[in-house]
Amino acid sequence: MQHLDSIFNPRSIAVIGASRQQGSVGFSLLANLIDSRFQGIVYPVNPKADGILGIKCHKNVLDIPDPVDMAVVIVPAPVVPSILEECGERGIKGVITISAGFKEIGGRGIELEQKVREVIQKYDISLIGPNCLGVINTAPDISMNATFGTQMPLEGNIAFLSQSGALCVAVLDYAKEANVGFSKFISMGNKAGVNENTLLRYLREDERTDVILMYLEDLSQGREFMALAKEITDHPVRPKPVIALKAGRTVIGAKAVSSHTGSLAGSDRVYDAIFKQSGVIRGNTLEEIFDYVKAFSTQPLPKGSHVAIVTNSGGPGILATDAIITEGLKVPPFSEDTKKRLRKHLSDAVGLNNPLDLIAEAQEQQYEASLDILLADSDIHSAMVILTPTAFTHVDAVAHAIVRTAKKYGKPVVCCFLGVYDVSSGVDILEENNIPTYRFPESAGRVLAELTKFTWWLNKPPTRIREYDADRKTAAKMIDFVRGEGRTFLMEHEAYSILQAYGFPVIRSKLARTAEEAAAAGAEIGFPVAMKIASPDVIHKFDFGGVRLNIQNAAEAEVTFRDITDSVLGRIPGADIKGILVEEMVGKGQEVILGVNRDPQFGPLLMFGLGGIYVEVLEDVSFRLAPVTELSAKRMIRTTKTYKILDGYRGGPLYDIEAVEDCLTRLSQLVMDFEAIRELDINPLIVFEKGRGCLIVDARIILSD
Repeated sequence: MQHLDSIFNPRSIAVIGASRQQGSVGFSLLANLIDSRFQGIVYPVNPKADGILGIKCHKNVLDIPDPVDMAVVIVPAPVVPSILEECGERGIKGVITISAGFKEIGGRGIELEQKVREVIQKYDISLIGPNCLGVINTAPDISMNATFGTQMPLEGNIAFLSQSGALCVAVLDYAKEANVGFSKFISMGNKAGVNENTLLRYLREDERTDVILMYLEDLSQGREFMALAKEITDHPVRPKPVIALKAGRTVIGAKAVSSHTGSLAGSDRVYDAIFKQSGVIRGNTLEEIFDYVKAFSTQPLPKGSHVAIVTNSGGPGILATDAIITEGLKVPPFSEDTKKRLRKHLSDAVGLNNPLDLIAEAQEQQYEASLDILLADSDIHSAMVILTPTAFTHVDAVAHAIVRTAKKYGKPVVCCFLGVYDVSSGVDILEENNIPTYRFPESAGRVLAELTKFTWWLNKPPTRIREYDADRKTAAKMIDFVRGEGRTFLMEHEAYSILQAYGFPVIRSKLARTAEEAAAAGAEIGFPVAMKIASPDVIHKFDFGGVRLNIQNAAEAEVTFRDITDSVLGRIPGADIKGILVEEMVGKGQEVILGVNRDPQFGPLLMFGLGGIYVEVLEDVSFRLAPVTELSAKRMIRTTKTYKILDGYRGGPLYDIEAVEDCLTRLSQLVMDFEAIRELDINPLIVFEKGRGCLIVDARIILSD
């Protein structure tokens, strides 16, 4: 923390590589420090210049006679390690390295970056970069623009972290137009020293930061990020929203997978899980994250999901209603008392419904009275105000009325002034007074939904990671046996033995090695039965004719044994067939899937969704990183469309959701206990009606190589 203070709150800065050449990075950065009215002392360092921009130049950092808190390094990449050595000898603990030409170019650049790491570790230097735009601190007592960007942003309460320097320039430009201010602005670059986790720790304690905005391409340590982000977003005294844009959603890994879960669990699913479990708000686009940050940095959080809509045009009001309901919020009818109060201020032509259409002739008096009455209603938790410019509309007056009214209540108010030129002055009035405005109702509705979700996050019920008594020895013995045979794929009956050791409800079954044993097993279990191939060479049993259902008697079981064996051998000559698994037939229930895919960086990723053979087509699935809490298990189920089916959709049966939650938390413990499990599918898990539990009727486990 102390070293980061030397970067964010320096009293003296050495600009190593300052230049007299206009248009160069060395010139622009020094000029920005001067233009930003930096409150400390700046020391340009350039052995070929006596002075730059009227400031005396030093030959090297060792020549500077006074203490130096921070250095900005702008020299060719091969020289950077030696410059950092000088900084270390000089006792400088904070460095921003602007220079490019490191790991981003591969080859020699990777070696240079490793040398940089060695030097900063040797001297205990906190380094931002290399290959970055720099750092800004807008605090008046610092006022530091140590970047080669074009402008100093407005002072604000938002900290922005970015892995892309070019994006930083664009964000600065957009922020100026959108009237968005920053507390800190940090281009992380290659993260050879300071990474996002180090910065999150610092910003967690930063009194000037209320919202953290991030552009990420990867995470250095995902588990640590989760813990830090959760501390920040869930802080009992001063929670801070973290809003992230993660690039690379469509990157597809080339690693072969053998399970439904592995097929669906791409890297982006991991980031989704990380963000959800740590309370991070994820935006899909730059536009979205700025939509969110405008509201989170200015508005109080709603106490509930009820939204009042005030408009002067019916069409936009309907669009807003659709957007709000689609996002999971409610547009409730007004109470009779609220209607009576509204009628005193509105003409008989105005229907007292939600949305409240004030009609085209509405002026600032009607807007102000209506918004005042609605925000005073304890059953209304937030408001969206829509204005469509007409010949009657005094846009600026309406904007001032909204500002006056919104300030009286601790409830979020967002606005949608439709159009561009005709409403621009009103938009300026609103945003200058910290009322966020959006061009379209859909954007405003999405913002209100995220504010409401964050309220839920802060008020979520206490939860725990449940621990079960499990027979770890039996599970470990089976894994060792399979590996001892040189296999990574567990046959179904082997997977069952591991799941049973962890208390999962597993279907009754028996392995038959001959047709006669199959008939006897069927009689013991009770006909009708299902029969499945047991072979380490057959992962997808249906694809090779390895499954038969509803076998009615012993004679049919013997014939089916031979049919399955012949079918598999016909398609996979020489397949190692261990026998046929005979299983009980299960009564009617709802099929779901539980799964695991072990991410090489972040660990086991759990999946829940609609089961069956079309799981990859329908993709109605949710993911969380293990270990999951009991609340996370509930949320995994409830965030899918499958939940509506389980919860008795359109008069259908209520299914035993609690039994599924139990299986998810057991699965979480299993995969945390055994790193050897790389992929796992329980598909289907048959869920019966409420109180009757569930049953695993097929399972697949793949071990790591």
